[in-house]
Amino acid sequence: MGALSSRMWWRRGARAPEQPGAGGEQLEAAEAAMAVADDVEEEREDGGPAPRPGPVKRKTDSGGSPEKQPHQKRSKACSDSVYEALFLRGEGSDVQICALGEVWNLHRVYLRRSGYFASMFSGAWREATMNTIELHMPDENIDLEALHEAFGSLYEYSVFIPPSRVIPVLATASMLQLDALIQQCGEIMKETLSVDTACSYYYSAESYGLPNIRAMCFQWLLDNLMTHHSEELVREVSLYIMQELIASSELIVMEVEMDVYTMLKKWMYLQLQPKWRGPRRALLSDANLWFARAKMESEGTPFLETEQGRAFVPVFQHLRLAYIVCDLPSARILDQDALIPATWLTPVYKEQWLALLRAEQTRELGPTDAHVSSFQGNSMRCGHQLHREEPCNWRWAGFNFGWDLVVCYANRRIIFRRSAMNNSQGLGVSFLWQRKIAFRMFLVSLDRTGRAMFRKVTEYQILSLGKDEELEVVNLENQDVVFPIYVACNFLYLPREGRCPD
Repeated sequence: MGALSSRMWWRRGARAPEQPGAGGEQLEAAEAAMAVADDVEEEREDGGPAPRPGPVKRKTDSGGSPEKQPHQKRSKACSDSVYEALFLRGEGSDVQICALGEVWNLHRVYLRRSGYFASMFSGAWREATMNTIELHMPDENIDLEALHEAFGSLYEYSVFIPPSRVIPVLATASMLQLDALIQQCGEIMKETLSVDTACSYYYSAESYGLPNIRAMCFQWLLDNLMTHHSEELVREVSLYIMQELIASSELIVMEVEMDVYTMLKKWMYLQLQPKWRGPRRALLSDANLWFARAKMESEGTPFLETEQGRAFVPVFQHLRLAYIVCDLPSARILDQDALIPATWLTPVYKEQWLALLRAEQTRELGPTDAHVSSFQGNSMRCGHQLHREEPCNWRWAGFNFGWDLVVCYANRRIIFRRSAMNNSQGLGVSFLWQRKIAFRMFLVSLDRTGRAMFRKVTEYQILSLGKDEELEVVNLENQDVVFPIYVACNFLYLPREGRCPD
């Protein structure tokens, strides 16, 4: 703020003191800038348009024709002269702006470039004829430095905005309705999106009406929330953003829905204990101990039914419990943690048992059509990371109604294979001759900042697989792919009926 204070000293005087060594050329430039402002003001009073200041033309020593300089150099010289003479030194000021304990000697003709002041100076507003205007800041993000930079931008000044200052400048530009400065802030946010800025940029974009930036930040969170492994990122995610993320079928889940539950347990603990600091490997055990004590203190009341836990109910309601209770170790953890009420779990157990009976004792082959709405709220979410270019096979744990689906990667192809061999992944394998599966797959490569370098999304598809049959679902040949790659899938095995109670 030292540099800012020195600028304030110059603005308080009507004219700057003479400086040693300041030649006639500098004074001539300042006078030319003042002449530009006077001409613009006269045209404004006559009802004409307010042109932007033109280039300053310097005469030769012999009094001949003006020097021929490149247009950009003349424009920059004029901009610098306008900024230094009119803004920094306040020469010819016709209005004082007071805000945040400081005073700016400014000019109405330049302030009218702001939609805020253009409205203020038009019509019958009281401020239209006032020589001193007091501004009250409605936003705590607006500070003295940001306000100074915003005013300076009205005087042809090119504002440099470091990422650490983009939110105060955006808040100020939004209040003053400076579209060019708002756009500049948006570009900086696009270029500097990372784990350190994703949440703050999301909140700011939502507050100041930047839907494209908000969507970009939300997509970044969908890609990185469960892949980045950052406690600070999880801590910064607010309740309403987490609710949107957990509800989305585009969330990259590593590996299965139970991992979403585990992440939410750690997130809820960090929201309740914001001062927690420790190694990442200790977070889950500390969270388990804290919730175990809470369980004892509440005499076994499920945590989401306690006073502390009720605020988190809207988030946990978006967990897809049907794909957690089908795995015995996961079901035991749910029971031991006692975070989720039994009134939520009992209908899910019943629903899954009936679905199992339908799968084994009827001729239902699976979904007959894939609807986006079904995938959004009901599909099984799972994912896997391909670390390098080498063949590999994997399964996603959990009993999947007799489906033993093996995923194979080799030669830049991803293949689904329905295995008919019994294995330890579930209760058994169905020997029905054919089954159908609805699925969607998306593959993402992320750079070090978490931004997607590669993204491929398949359409919603219905596949019909017989026993031991395999089918290629993605081909990455001739595509510029960077490892590691995150492979995420949404599956829908059978039409589901009902949902978790509200």
